[in-house]
Amino acid sequence: MNGVPWVLQVLLGVFFGFTGVMYCIVPPGLPAPMARMDGLSGSLHFLIGTAEILAALGLVLPGPTRIAPRLAPLAAVGLVLVMAGGVIWHLGRGEAASIVMNLTLASLRPA
Repeated sequence: MNGVPWVLQVLLGVFFGFTGVMYCIVPPGLPAPMARMDGLSGSLHFLIGTAEILAALGLVLPGPTRIAPRLAPLAAVGLVLVMAGGVIWHLGRGEAASIVMNLTLASLRPA
């Protein structure tokens, strides 16, 4: 694997893995930047969190294990869809900074 795309894949995998866990457990007393999570139902939190965790694993594991390497691009597409949903959600709430973050994350292409 080429070095720069692999590092980007790992960083995105760690980021989405962490945020996926945060969406699944939703700790009490969320800090201000995470207050956006308050408007979602518990089942939607779990769905988004699970999708992000599975996609994070799909980004990172196929490279070093050489098992089903075509899963990495599919995981990336899944994350783009999750980010597109995030854009739609944040548009309805008028959260411009979150929209920019979703679009930035959706535009990153490791490979």
